[in-house]
Amino acid sequence: MDSSAASRKERTLVIERVFEAPPDTVFDAWTTREHLAKWWGPNDFTLPFCEIDFRVGGSYRFCMRSPEGTDYWVWGEYREIERPKRIVMTWNRETDKGELWSSTIAEITFEDVGDKTALRLHQSLFETTEYRDQHNGGWTQCLDRLGNYVRSVWDR
Repeated sequence: MDSSAASRKERTLVIERVFEAPPDTVFDAWTTREHLAKWWGPNDFTLPFCEIDFRVGGSYRFCMRSPEGTDYWVWGEYREIERPKRIVMTWNRETDKGELWSSTIAEITFEDVGDKTALRLHQSLFETTEYRDQHNGGWTQCLDRLGNYVRSVWDR
């Protein structure tokens, strides 16, 4: 593998999870403001601002608020939507001072595995491996929260 291919691989994030809910439930939790407000963000973060125009070419803008009260903004555009199987969107993160510090493409797939959903998040190309690792930590906690949330919704 040449160094540029290794560099691309090192700056790409892939996370896979299985959720105990069907794809429609997980997809809706990912794409509906009312659901997102209940699980989005790392542990103990809230989502005080959530704007979504969920259509190809539509945009989103979220404010994730840390337990300390610091706001982190995420925004982008939906490029592809295949309900309930796939979402491709741009992913732009701002610092707490409003400066863009990372811009990537995120692809989320939802695969039906019985009454469960296999979710795969593929995000690239990060500017640095440090940015990839920071997103990995945030996404890991975020997906833990999603799992708990869809399980509670599906169990009803």
